[in-house]
Amino acid sequence: MSPASVAARSRVAAVPEARATAPPAIRLSAAEARRIALAAQGFGEERPSGPPDARALVAAIDRLGLLQIDSVNVLVRAHYLPLFSRLGPYDAALLDQVAYAGRARALFEYWGHEASLLPVASHPLLRWRMARAEAGRGLYGRLHKFARLRRPFVQEVLAEVTDRGPIAASELSRGGRGGSGSWWAWSDGKAALEWLFWVGRVTTAARRRFERVYDLPERVLPEHVLAAAIPSEDEAHRALLRHAARALGVATARDLRDYFRLDVVDTRPRLAELVEAGELSPARVEGWTEPAYLHPSARAPRHLKARALLSPFDPVVWERQRAERLFDFHYRIGIYTPAADRAHGYYVLPFLLGDRLVARVDLKADRAARVLRVPSAHLEPGADARRVAVALAGELASMAAWLGLDAVEVARRGGLGLVLRRAVAARPVRAPAAGAAPAAG
Repeated sequence: MSPASVAARSRVAAVPEARATAPPAIRLSAAEARRIALAAQGFGEERPSGPPDARALVAAIDRLGLLQIDSVNVLVRAHYLPLFSRLGPYDAALLDQVAYAGRARALFEYWGHEASLLPVASHPLLRWRMARAEAGRGLYGRLHKFARLRRPFVQEVLAEVTDRGPIAASELSRGGRGGSGSWWAWSDGKAALEWLFWVGRVTTAARRRFERVYDLPERVLPEHVLAAAIPSEDEAHRALLRHAARALGVATARDLRDYFRLDVVDTRPRLAELVEAGELSPARVEGWTEPAYLHPSARAPRHLKARALLSPFDPVVWERQRAERLFDFHYRIGIYTPAADRAHGYYVLPFLLGDRLVARVDLKADRAARVLRVPSAHLEPGADARRVAVALAGELASMAAWLGLDAVEVARRGGLGLVLRRAVAARPVRAPAAGAAPAAG
């Protein structure tokens, strides 16, 4: 029975388990696919009534599979936002704790989608990527060349981490500051540390004012993670595709491989194997030109009550072609766009209401003035301005409080600006509840 027929008779539609032989493609409407995707991302459930604890954070990250890290701090660091979008105000120090608190940590840093925080259980699934990097394969070929040409220097850096770690690049006795700018204007010491990180010889022990602090994996990661059996590349790729399929609900092959940045040549045969084994079901989605795959745990709620500002690096929108397919939402992040070409602002967050992206909001945390600024707000076609403004005003007030700011100020720019100003005036910012400490700047 298809999700469409189940959804017609129950509040939550359960997608049937795939059979051992590939069944005919399940037909999904565009609306069903959208609700399946959002539910898989955690937007099919009510937010906690109170501040979430560390277990709730870890469960949300396990569901997503990773949090993307980015250095931009116009609003708040990117890895903090997806949890706020799904759980509401939370103690941001809890995320730092589960990510970096000694060998009991639940997360580790590595290349997942981009630079990412991932559950420690995923570490063995990425050892193939470390091995390829050491062999000179992968995205950072220039780092491999640097490490090959400067092998004695790289060994000196590793020895210093061993003797002095945890240590930041700026603390190295040689090549830690300035230098030749051998990679992305990095110092030679930073380039050496990043190659060692990429191949798994060092890992992130902590962050100090966002600067990565390196140490040996055996002093940072849980013992059981380092002792775990290392799967073959094929096994690891299948596992990562399973994780991606569960997190996306319904997805094309491109969506699935993009989630953990897998190559086409690696994913094509693995997807066929997962379908043959009944772990994914073929699907056809209304309006999609490419075939899709449905995860057995996918659910299609009849209605979604989601209300969330989404980071530009949120899995719901980070693959821009998928965002267009799901929401008819053409999205480009302004920080990478010349000022003259920015249509909606510099750091623009999509606003999710129900199962649609209904607005685009340019945001900036003015920490000196203790104000959450909204330089512009634009309404999406077909959305009701007053309904959107009222819901968005509540979310902005909640975010401002979570960021430790005292007020929200909305400029007139954008078609939603004026009505949003009125709605914000009726929603004063209130201090966060106990246990929902502000996010770090």
